Amino acid sequence: MVIEDTYHYWMHRLLHWGPLYKRIHKAHHNFSAPFGLAAEYASPLEVLLMGSGTIWPPLVWCMLTGNLHLLTVYIWGVLRTFQTIDAHSGYDFPWSLHHFIPFWAGADHHDMHHEYFVGNYASSFRWWDYLLDTQSGPEAAAHRGQRKKAKLAKKVE
Repeated sequence: MVIEDTYHYWMHRLLHWGPLYKRIHKAHHNFSAPFGLAAEYASPLEVLLMGSGTIWPPLVWCMLTGNLHLLTVYIWGVLRTFQTIDAHSGYDFPWSLHHFIPFWAGADHHDMHHEYFVGNYASSFRWWDYLLDTQSGPEAAAHRGQRKKAKLAKKVE
């Protein structure tokens, strides 16, 4: 899951780079207030690129160890699809994983990505956005502003 999340963060962030955003990822952002099925609304190339991060890690694991059943790969794909739909649902369901795992990226996290079109690139865990300062939304902007003021105050001293 960590490998898939890392791949997804970096690929998603790359797809927000000018030419790739315009030609590949922009269609997905036709919905600034996403709903479940908007998760799957993407260009075929984006589906291939993003889907590779979901399917290849279990398949590589299987090839290296011979220790993964094909049914496990199918179940993994179904669970990831449900998680993606949940993240794009626009609802904070009581069963959403971020209520149980504090660093889980849920609908609230991804809704801000669709509202501001930048930041919050993570699919499962928020740590990449936190570590690389790509969180978006009012709270993240306020936090960045406070850090900037503190840095300026330190320079003045």
